[in-house]
Amino acid sequence: MIPASLLLDTSSVSEGARPLRRPTGRVESVKPGNEVLSSYGTTVFEVFSRLAAEVGAINLGQGFPDDRGPPDVLDEAARALQEDSNQYPSMMGLPALRQAVARHGQRFYGLDVDWQTEVMVTSGATEALAACLLGLIRPGDEVVLFEPLYDSYLPIVRLAGGIPRLVTLRPPDWSFNRAALTAAFSPRTKLALVNDPHNPVAKVFTADELALIAEFTLAHDTYLVCDEVYEHLVFDNRRHIPLMTLPGLRNRCLKIGSAGKTFSLTGWKVGYVTGTPALLQPVARAHQFLTFTTPPNLQSAVALGLAKDDSYYTGLAQGMQAKRDRLATGLTAAGLIPLPSAGSYFITADYRSTGFTGDDVAFCRYLTLEAGVTAIPISAFYADMPRSGHVRFCFCKTEAVLDEAVARLTRHFAHPRAIET
Repeated sequence: MIPASLLLDTSSVSEGARPLRRPTGRVESVKPGNEVLSSYGTTVFEVFSRLAAEVGAINLGQGFPDDRGPPDVLDEAARALQEDSNQYPSMMGLPALRQAVARHGQRFYGLDVDWQTEVMVTSGATEALAACLLGLIRPGDEVVLFEPLYDSYLPIVRLAGGIPRLVTLRPPDWSFNRAALTAAFSPRTKLALVNDPHNPVAKVFTADELALIAEFTLAHDTYLVCDEVYEHLVFDNRRHIPLMTLPGLRNRCLKIGSAGKTFSLTGWKVGYVTGTPALLQPVARAHQFLTFTTPPNLQSAVALGLAKDDSYYTGLAQGMQAKRDRLATGLTAAGLIPLPSAGSYFITADYRSTGFTGDDVAFCRYLTLEAGVTAIPISAFYADMPRSGHVRFCFCKTEAVLDEAVARLTRHFAHPRAIET
């Protein structure tokens, strides 16, 4: 999160604690909202997307694809909407989708999953995360998180009463070591949240890193919430390894997947959680009081999608890898320094080679206003927003959009205006 006031006028976003003027003319103060959630500003994505729209910049900030998704999946959603029930499905999800998720786990990872007791459908992966964290965390529990981190993690952990313990991933390879885990884990650790492939820095955890996480998980008798929404977007012949497949972790992991990322349908908000019955039960209790259920026609369509042949999945990764390479080449030509991107929709770049000496928030605003391209500051993904020389670009766009963005950056940094920091 990033305070919107740092970037643009937010008077239309939130009334905050400003007085409410009643028709009588008398001014009364507004009682404050939830202290945890109200402490966060408008999301960085909303702030910069709004600024990009205002000035006509190409928005490579927010991570959603430009294409419409697989036609057969769209057709199934339309058919189910017209022909099947549109009433409440089971809270746990349509049997067809839960069965498809179980088969997916067996097909790609060799997991033996009981669809009736070990799979639950959610309204997107963010809701799945909320249900997992709210269902498992009790006030005072410690939660190990790897930062930079997806922006919903900290608010949900704190809302549940958890105490974050942060492991900082450091560029350029965003690595960590045993000492960092030793400092983060304790007898009070309830769980660790691992995002692999990683948003925002596009890291894919190595087998050795996963083994180290597994070692600490077992030694401290903790759980793992595994955000694996980019599981099918892994590049350069790497292989995604779910923590759930490692020895001793089958009954300690909750694995979260996302149809939005797997089928380029982020607006559908269909996610799924796989876990042992003892772990999934408290998560389901939280889920029933969050969204309860998910549109049944979308569930039917995702069930069809998960059964698509291998060529779809390999094509998805290869196509996104080509876009990554296209943008990385362009960023280099424009004078930025791309960092490795092993998976996801994103690539991080070091902008200090351009001569800009301000922080990453200032650079993203400068880039939007002066070059006409929008990125996201990496500091927004840290708990304390440290000064950073890195920004995140999204490459899940059409080739034409990527090429125009590169052209704008190249023109600008070939003849930059005076840089104000």
